[in-house]
Amino acid sequence: MAAAAAALLLAVAGVLAVPALAEIRTETFREDPRPSILFEKFGFSKTGAVRIVISGAGVSSTFARADPKLIGFFLLSDESLFQAIYEAQARRPPEKREEVAGGGPDEPDVSRCILSSPYVKTLFTFHDLGRGHYNKTFPVTHPDEYSLYFANCAPESLVTMRVRTEMYNANPDGSKDYLPVGQAPVPAIYGFFAFFYAAFLAAWGYLTLSRDRVSAHQIHHLMSGLLVARLLYCLSAAEDQHYIRVTGTPHGWDVAFYLFQLVKGVVLFAVIVLVGTGWSFLKPVLQDREKKVLMVVIPLQVMANIASAVIGETGPFLEGWVTWNQILLFVDVVCCCAVLFPVVWSMRSLRETSKTDGKAAQNLSKLILFRQFYIVVIGYLYFTRIVVYALKTIASYQYRWVSILAEEVATLAFYLFMFYTFRPAERSKYFSLDEDEEEAVEMALREEEFEL
Repeated sequence: MAAAAAALLLAVAGVLAVPALAEIRTETFREDPRPSILFEKFGFSKTGAVRIVISGAGVSSTFARADPKLIGFFLLSDESLFQAIYEAQARRPPEKREEVAGGGPDEPDVSRCILSSPYVKTLFTFHDLGRGHYNKTFPVTHPDEYSLYFANCAPESLVTMRVRTEMYNANPDGSKDYLPVGQAPVPAIYGFFAFFYAAFLAAWGYLTLSRDRVSAHQIHHLMSGLLVARLLYCLSAAEDQHYIRVTGTPHGWDVAFYLFQLVKGVVLFAVIVLVGTGWSFLKPVLQDREKKVLMVVIPLQVMANIASAVIGETGPFLEGWVTWNQILLFVDVVCCCAVLFPVVWSMRSLRETSKTDGKAAQNLSKLILFRQFYIVVIGYLYFTRIVVYALKTIASYQYRWVSILAEEVATLAFYLFMFYTFRPAERSKYFSLDEDEEEAVEMALREEEFEL
């Protein structure tokens, strides 16, 4: 029963996890003791299929000869998950009834294995293997999102095998589409935004290198680098998804994807920190505490992207998959919190100097600017970390692409706001007010009527 419980717990984790892309994968397991392994999660149409190729399969056990009928592969849909959990608990007999029934509580029982549940679609067991090899394609005629699992209900047994999995939907012309139903529009989405960022970069380059070249600062050129990184990220993501859809493998585009994902993540957080401190266009150097924020955020972003690459390339069958997910979540939260500190420090510094330097109206403009930026950064981070994740988990499997579209739209909107607000200009409207307003603003600041 412990094996069945472990399989169902892993199934719950699979529901909460972000669906993986079902490219063709090959993995080798040597004396693996895990009672259950999640391989892939895939949205099928009416023409879906699963192909599993196994070679070199073997089972060793210190308890007794492992029953091959207790080891195998199965599919489980999200809608059947909780029914399977309820059914497994209802079938669990009391301890005393187990002992009376004979064999003791540790004796393997086929009826109590997850593979015998009526709510899972058992594909095959090791009883069907021929000399440790197996190769078969299973059609999926009922459209839904299914998770592919390996279950080992044999007690104290270790499994060795090499597994190749393919999950796809057949096109009308007979070709295979290796993207889940809900991911079908993703290549076009990334391609559209790559085109938009190319136009964005051209317009920004015209401002910083031609029209307002004299007013451009170092931060503006770093922002150009951010646009380049985002453009290359979208291009590599579009190509990665396209080749996975057509061939089942990314043909090396996954390397470019993870590389530019790392670059755009590091540059984005660096730009937020530097803009939040007013570096380059308000002050020429950073303070020590602001440098420390950069020294924390950049290595953490590198770590987060390494974790993302590990998760993306290995899949949920990695033994430390859950741990890597937790590390990625923790690092991302730390980075999101860290980049807010410089903005708060800038607002506090401006708030204090506004009362003493005789430039109340100008400092009020800066306060308004940084407060707006602070609010927008919080909104952007909250939306892309919380709302987008919620869309990924609660949206129907046919509409998983909506979360990607929402994230890209939110990112583009954030970029447009940040680039327009901090664009190069000889005299920014945020940094000056009419002289008639100077005295009233100074009095308001002294009376602390302006709140951050």
